[in-house]
Order: sequence, then C-alpha cells, then structure tokens
Amino acid sequence: MNASGDSVVIRGHELTKRFLRDKQDIIIALDQVSFDARHGELTALVGPDGAGKTTLLRLAAGLLRADTGTLTVLGLDAALQPQEIQNRISYMPQRFGLYEDLSVQENLDLYADLHGVSTEQRKDRYPRLMEMTALAPFRERLVGKLSGGMKQKLGLACTLVRSPDLLLLDEPTVGVDPLSRRELWEIVSALVEREGLSVVVSTSYMDEAERCAHVVLLHEGKVLADGDPDSIRSRASGHSFIATSVKAEPARGLQARLIDREDVVDAVPQGGQVRTVMRAEIAASIADVDFQPTTSSLEDGLMMLLRKQTTVAPATGAAIELNGKALADRSEVVIETHDVVRKFGDFIAVNHTSFQVRRGEVFGLLGPNGAGKTTTFRMLCGLLPATSGTLLVAGADLRRARAEARQHIGYVAQKFSLYRDISVRENLDFFAGAYGLHGTRAAERIEWALENFELKARESTPTGLLPGGFQRRLAMAAALLHEPRIVFLDEPTSGADPLARREFWRRISSLAEHGTTIVVTTHFMEEAEYCDRIMIQDAGTTLAIGTPQEVRDLAGDSDHPVTTMEAAFIAIVEKARQTSAQAAA
Repeated sequence: MNASGDSVVIRGHELTKRFLRDKQDIIIALDQVSFDARHGELTALVGPDGAGKTTLLRLAAGLLRADTGTLTVLGLDAALQPQEIQNRISYMPQRFGLYEDLSVQENLDLYADLHGVSTEQRKDRYPRLMEMTALAPFRERLVGKLSGGMKQKLGLACTLVRSPDLLLLDEPTVGVDPLSRRELWEIVSALVEREGLSVVVSTSYMDEAERCAHVVLLHEGKVLADGDPDSIRSRASGHSFIATSVKAEPARGLQARLIDREDVVDAVPQGGQVRTVMRAEIAASIADVDFQPTTSSLEDGLMMLLRKQTTVAPATGAAIELNGKALADRSEVVIETHDVVRKFGDFIAVNHTSFQVRRGEVFGLLGPNGAGKTTTFRMLCGLLPATSGTLLVAGADLRRARAEARQHIGYVAQKFSLYRDISVRENLDFFAGAYGLHGTRAAERIEWALENFELKARESTPTGLLPGGFQRRLAMAAALLHEPRIVFLDEPTSGADPLARREFWRRISSLAEHGTTIVVTTHFMEEAEYCDRIMIQDAGTTLAIGTPQEVRDLAGDSDHPVTTMEAAFIAIVEKARQTSAQAAA
C-alpha cells in the first residue's frame, strides 16, 4: 500500500486538462475525469485515438499538471509534489529513449546511474531483470541490432532498474509481434502477482485489457465506463453473434456488408466467420446470413458503449468511392518472387523466398520482429535491392527497372512520413506533383482524397497537429493519389484503436474489391483475417503460406483445431524454432 495506507494508488477527481494548439485553438484533452487505480492491481486505460489516455498517464507521472480537479498518486498531491511522485514510480512512455549505439548492458547502467541505483542494488536487480526479459545472452549486443520486441523488453527492464511503488506503461506493445507481446505481458503479470506491484497501462489491444482487474474507457477526454472487464463486457450481453453467409461469401465481404449497415454496432472477421454486435431482432431480419449467439467480449462491450453513448459509427461510410465495377477476373499475377535472397554482410535476412500475388488480392506478410518481413516488404517496394533471385512487380523486374515499377506502387510507411509543418492540402499538393499529377487531374485527385478520407474540414490544419487517426488517413490518401495498381502498407494500424482499425480496413476492402492489390504487414492477428492469403516468416524463412483457414489448419489438427490466427501464428513459429534448435543440437 502507499504511505497513507490507502488501497488506492491513484485517485483522480474531476480532472480537466487543456492544450493550446496553433496559438489559438484550445484542445480539451481531459474533461472532468474521475477514476481510481487500486494497489496491487493492473488497471487499463482504453479508448480511441485522442481519448486522453497518454495525458492521464503523464499527469499521474508528475510530468503535467491538471488545470482543474485533484489528483493523488501514492497518497501524494500530484500538483504540489511531482518530484516526490517521480522518485517512487517508473514510467515507460510510448517512445522510450534507448540509446541504439550502446549495448544492452550499457543502457541498463545508464538508467541505473540516472536513478541513483547503488552497486549493491544492481547486483540484486540485474540478474532478475535479465531472467525476466531473457536478455542475458544479448548483454553486449548494440541496441540498434535488437528486434522490436527485444527493444521493448529492454525498455521495460530499464524502467524497472529500480523497484518502483507504481509502474505506468503507455502502449508498451505497439509494433510488437504476438510472441513478444505475450512475453511482455507475462513479465508484467508476474510483477503484479508475485511482487504486488501496482500497474496502470494504456493499450489499443482489448485482449490485453481483458487481463486487467480494472478498465477505464475514455472517449474524447471523458470517462464512458469504469469497472472490471465483466461489467463492460455485460454491456453487449445478448448482442454478440458469430455470422456466416449462407452463400459461402468470403469473411471480408460479409464483414464489409454488415459494417456498412447503420443498425450493426460492430463486425470483424474471426476464424473465417464474422463476429458481430447488433440487436437480436436485426440479426433475425437478415435472411442470407446465419447468426449464432456467442459470449460477449470486452471489445463488444466497448463498441456498444461507443455507439450508445456517443455519435460514433465504427466504420459506416468509410468505404472508398471508386469508379467502375467490382473486379471479376483476379487471375492476373501482379507480384512474383522466386528464390529471393537478401544478405547484409554474412547475415541472411531473407532466405530463398518465393510467392505470387494476384490482382485485387490482399496479401499479408506476418512474422515476429526481426523475421525478415520488413526486408521482403522493402524489396517489393523497390526500396532495397535483392542480393539474388527474381522480383517482378507490375510487370517490371525490380533488379533492373525499379523506377518503372514504382509508377504503379503506392506506399504507406510504418512511421508517419508526411510533412508535419505544412497543411493537409499542401501535403496532397506536394505528393500529387511527386507522382506526376498536374493541373486539372491533380485537382480532381486531391478533391477525391479530401472527400473519401473525410479530410475536407481539416484541409488547412498543419499535418503534425492532426490526431493519429487522421494522420493515418492522410498517409493513405497521399499514397492513392496516382491510382496505383499495388499498395504496400507497413504496419498501417500500429497503435490504432479498434474504431480506427475498422475504418481503415473498410477502405482496404473497397480498394481490393475494385482491383487494387494490397500487400500489408501487421502484428494485429485479427487483421490477418481480412487477407485473402498470408505468409508467415521467421529468421528469413517462409514457414507457412495460404489462406487464413489453411494456415489455421496447418497449425492444428482434427483433434486439436486452432481457431484464432494469433494461436496459429504462435504455434507455427514456436514449432519451427523448436525444430531448428533440435537440428542445431
């Protein structure tokens, strides 16, 4: 417990926080927020982009001060005693500051020095951190050469280099593969269960929030719900169904059709079917779909709350308006790789990879951090040459005609890559020119982008001041200005909330339906269900390729079927690693 003996480690009452944007606009980040986080428990802050999660964590960390309201942390007044709070907590922000040109050990030592951790304390703490994170074999490795998952684990280790009374984690698993995500949560759960540590975490993953004892749902700076997961899950009780088309319609098509309905709260592909949230009488009225009741999830409850208590419509209207009819013939091969190898010195990043992608197909590249999928992705975009092998994209040989291939490619990078200091329209103007669009044609395409991505009202806003969801919309709009045949999306929804992910994938479904080929990397395994086919890589080697159902079948058997893509991914990767380890032994 904290110094006052109270079982509550954080208590906020009617907290308000405003920010001045562009010297004139006032942004209300928190609006009369009240909540408690209890000692020795995991508390989750969830909600859409811009809900106020990060602001609330920064207030609790003593890095910001509320405009109105009261906040106590460990019995201390956050407004009057921020330094005393910082002396007793550990805070891991979204962009934790690791030094890439220092080793794992040197980073740990640096943070120990900063926090005044004594030599004796280090002798006790370091072995536990190394065991907890499995980083002991990599003590001397430069951080710049670690995978994304290993960096996150090292960031957590540096955060815990001293023993805090309270741990604050802001989106700790963004951009982390399912295996590394599971490992991180095993570490955090063990800290709570074995050491009684109090943890407050913000997250975009509802399955992570399911692990927590207490969930605070925020939207536009207000608390929509506050309680244990069951209390939020119960909001969707009797409204959750698994939907199957009686016409053998693909899951992505059924999902798009259902989520476009105003009377459907939510729809998302799941195990080859579609998980839906709606009233039972609506389900009964849709004749060509079989709806089977299912147990409500936390995400179902969240979607019910967002629809019921706000004006939010999860993805309705997000479909892109495209000229022409839906593509009928999908036989044309637009991407072909054969025996592709990419080496960095003696290191083989991609090891003899071969696959094809057809027109209008959504093809997913999956794999743990460091598996080689980003290298494969960059070669397909013409950003990185192959060491050997054949890569044909839109009929062009990428080893000889990369510029020709790029004319047919749209690319959305994982990290926001537009110009932050100029407006939305100015960014679109620039990229139109970069793609060779001028005059009337450029004007038409920019208007199309502003309209279809709902950016018209923000066209004069500096891009860097857009909420995260609108930044992703703009990046996608810019990549589509020249109407590319193929769009490459690198972790496009990393850090996005469920609402933004639904909206994004509704647009992707529209593009694919009309013949645009999509190649996407993602760590959200639910997003693999939107793909026509997926490829799983690890250590540069292809482990599985096929439809989501084929990959799930490969991961299990008739006696032990695998029903989720996350379980299939973990099973396939772990089996391959065990086989490799046995062969090496």
